[in-house]
Amino acid sequence: MDSQTNDSQTNSGPPYAPSQWLLGGTPKTNVDIPITAILLVLYIIGAVTHMTIFQKNMRQGHKFIFSAVLFGFCFARSITCVLRISSTSVPSNIRLQLAAQIFVTAGVVAAFIINLFFTLRIIRSMHPRFGWSLSLSLLFRSLYVLVVCSLIMVVTATVQTYFTLDRDILHIDRALQLYGSTYFAVVSFLPLPFMLISYLLPHHQPPEPFGAGRLSTKVFIVATGATFLTLGAWYRAGTSYLSPVPKTQPLPRYFHRACFYVFNFVVEIVVVYFYAAMRIDRRFWIPNGAHGPGSYAEAGSSPASIVASVEEGGVEDSREDVARALEGEREKRSISKSRSTSRERSPARPLRTQQPVWRTSEEIIIL
Repeated sequence: MDSQTNDSQTNSGPPYAPSQWLLGGTPKTNVDIPITAILLVLYIIGAVTHMTIFQKNMRQGHKFIFSAVLFGFCFARSITCVLRISSTSVPSNIRLQLAAQIFVTAGVVAAFIINLFFTLRIIRSMHPRFGWSLSLSLLFRSLYVLVVCSLIMVVTATVQTYFTLDRDILHIDRALQLYGSTYFAVVSFLPLPFMLISYLLPHHQPPEPFGAGRLSTKVFIVATGATFLTLGAWYRAGTSYLSPVPKTQPLPRYFHRACFYVFNFVVEIVVVYFYAAMRIDRRFWIPNGAHGPGSYAEAGSSPASIVASVEEGGVEDSREDVARALEGEREKRSISKSRSTSRERSPARPLRTQQPVWRTSEEIIIL
């Protein structure tokens, strides 16, 4: 029987269908296609929303590239849903299954990188000198590079598992996949301890304002997004560390399709819509070319940008920022006006030359 199975696999040739259960199990046409279609519609709406925000901001000279990144993320997830629907409709097409699996693995890293960028901006606002230091900048750049390298490594290992039956190679591929899922889980969680450490470190000066809204609201936004992304990443990493279960045995409960959709797609959709509702394009905007301590404060909280954010984005807690900014502008104008008025009123005084005083020798002796 084993020889017949091996012969059939050899005759069929690569790519080979997985012999072990994956998260989500075997898709069913009457269940998975309707669910995936609903997710597809939600991702399309998210893509349209973030692209609309990006285009409106660009027409107003307000450049916020992360709205375009979120559009790309939703677009990639839409392709993932289309591939999953196609592979479910044609279960014999292993190449479609492989393509769907690759997109499922690769899509979420864009959200991880966005959260890291937002975290770095919060740190630079609270601790400008430390936030703009070379060591911290190199640390975050290393995280970005490792995310890309790890993604390439995981995708390569995933593709290779469909094209080989060698146990040693499959063992190496599994080790690479475990590393990738672990690193992605760590990266998804990093914004939370980074922001906690920023709050615990002593503040030598008030935070530099950037964007619209309070700093505490920005921290809440990033913490909420990181929590949802961490929930999905850690579940995927935790289940991947469990012993592989062959398809000859029943599907484990932790691989149920509900877990697949919730921890892969639902948590991401919540983050996508949450970021759009909270108008991250206004709250996390910084001046173009910002570099070094004080660069956020130069243009990041100007009255014009904050008023525009209230009119366009409906940010409620920006009203206090508008009042403070306008009050500061009035004070600056009144001070400069009083100085100019005092200069105009004060007449030019002639220089006094002191006449030499001649004293007699008797007076000098007395002195």
